[in-house]
Amino acid sequence: MAIMTVTAYFAAPLFNDMERNFNLVVTRKLEAYVEVFLPQRDGGLLMDLVKNGTSPDEAAKTVFDMDRRAMESADILIAVLDGAKIDEGVAFEIGYMFGLGKYCIGYQSDMRRALPIGNNPMITGSLATICANTDALLSTVAEYCQAIPGDGRNSGITERRLRA
Repeated sequence: MAIMTVTAYFAAPLFNDMERNFNLVVTRKLEAYVEVFLPQRDGGLLMDLVKNGTSPDEAAKTVFDMDRRAMESADILIAVLDGAKIDEGVAFEIGYMFGLGKYCIGYQSDMRRALPIGNNPMITGSLATICANTDALLSTVAEYCQAIPGDGRNSGITERRLRA
């Protein structure tokens, strides 16, 4: 039986040093289990492209196309939901990956929620599980990888809504 490499697309806000540093730290931990596409590292940052002379329109198209291709080739999505509201790019990435039939995992350690009932139902309904801390996220990803038989289909994961 061939060993399958699972690839993950890491969807997260990346607009300041704190967010980008957090993304790198979590990605390094995840890479013990899966190959991770981290847009800020493996794609292109809009601000860097524009700073290097690419027009804003061309930079936006480049970022969109690279990230879309990476989502289409990934097996799973890991989406950071932290913040007063979910980043609009992350919300799009969740919907796109869910629409592609990919396994989607949320990470939300922040107690703030946009609605009194929790996250928007379109977000919650698209995620197989929401992990409340990094250990739960790593455990969920490891469990997903272990449940994949040789044909690449994950038949051993049961649906959970919140994992602490």
